[in-house]
Amino acid sequence: MRDVNRNGILIVIIMGTTMAGIDSSIVNISLPVMSRQFDSTLSEIEWVITSYMLSFSVLMPLTNWLKNRIGFFNLFVGAVFLFTLGSLLCALSTNLPSLLTGRVVQALGGGAMAPTSMAIISYVYPARVRGTVLGWWGLGNLVGPAVGPTLGGLLTQQFGWPSIFYINLPIGILTIVLAFRYLGVLRSQPKLKLPFDLPGFTALTIFLVCLQYGVARAEVLGLSSPEILVTLGIAAAALIVFIVIDRRVDTPIIDLHLFSNYAFVSCILVTISRAAALFGGLFLLPFLLQEQMGFSEGMSGLLILPNSVFMAALMPFAGKWSDKHGSREITMCGIALLAISMYMFALLDKGSNMWQILVTMTVRGVGMGLVLAPLNAATLSAVRPSEVTMASSVSTLMMQVGGAIGIAMLAIITQNAYNRHVLEGSSNAVSHHLALRQGFHISMWILILTLIPAWFMPRRNLVLKDTGAHIDT
Repeated sequence: MRDVNRNGILIVIIMGTTMAGIDSSIVNISLPVMSRQFDSTLSEIEWVITSYMLSFSVLMPLTNWLKNRIGFFNLFVGAVFLFTLGSLLCALSTNLPSLLTGRVVQALGGGAMAPTSMAIISYVYPARVRGTVLGWWGLGNLVGPAVGPTLGGLLTQQFGWPSIFYINLPIGILTIVLAFRYLGVLRSQPKLKLPFDLPGFTALTIFLVCLQYGVARAEVLGLSSPEILVTLGIAAAALIVFIVIDRRVDTPIIDLHLFSNYAFVSCILVTISRAAALFGGLFLLPFLLQEQMGFSEGMSGLLILPNSVFMAALMPFAGKWSDKHGSREITMCGIALLAISMYMFALLDKGSNMWQILVTMTVRGVGMGLVLAPLNAATLSAVRPSEVTMASSVSTLMMQVGGAIGIAMLAIITQNAYNRHVLEGSSNAVSHHLALRQGFHISMWILILTLIPAWFMPRRNLVLKDTGAHIDT
């Protein structure tokens, strides 16, 4: 097909994934404002993030089946439409339940964008340029989460928190218009009417929902509560059933043979534990900056900016380094810096000056920049091109599940610590600060423990033979 505009295709999919990426982090900085408006507790407002992550996780395994069933074009356009519709529902919400409903609709679209985009790149671009294109797409995919907190802080301060959702509407509409212009060539993609693994998908969904619900409710009821024990028991049983089912079907929702790949499993373990620490730490950060240190939403966003700048600046360097020298050492260096940054966050208080905050953000940004690209490169290079969509789905799924658990567990830990300090006679402000400090310490230790699976990552990135199809010109 000689009329393929590959640059146009790349721009469209970068727009979609960047929009979804921004929304994964833009909300965090506005949580204290939402909490005050809706008169919600810390454990209640966390569902603004957790509901998105959970729904995102549930839909993620379907992307490989859907792209075979309805094709790349319909899947991508449908995902962008749902995400845009969900953004509108969030902006118009008047209470916490309606906001959570909008977040779920957003997630239905957002969960399909990343693996679908990677599959489109593999389908459209020949092998000789695919690595470069994935690098550009990956940078765009990570710019969203990087600029989200700063953009969210400025928008919330100037226009109120609904503006962080309204901003998605023109971007989403433009992305759909450009998709019809540039992605139309993908309509000729062969479609496969593969059977749907309904039992496996049902079991996996039950596992994910019960796991997250059990962890979140444990803050209120306690881990020893019968309701929590039953819920987590159902989650464990559903996981076992899922494994049994998907080992026996020809077209499973998740190909469990991927987990026999030593290199892939090492990367996934790092992904899970890293996400648990970093998502949880990011959840606590706005409460530290705004409620403890007294900064406005806009200033809080600006203070996070060095994190974003250094992360973006170091990603190309880290990617080239991992291509030449492997991902293990540079990933471990990044994780160590992230652990140090969590310790530095725990030291911040009302008496801290601006430079202490900026240095802490810089250390975190450098650590993130050294981890993300090498870890992604190692994960995707560990599988065959035909397994990229499935592997990307699994990796993103594990990141979201790990992040959701991290947020829920840190909310439990900080709430319990707050209650304990209040009972011991500390003031509300002091109790809140001590609880946040403990949360950052927990994140630090999770990252330190992450160095163990990181040590078992392959010393060199694997290069498997490319047998993937692409559009010829």
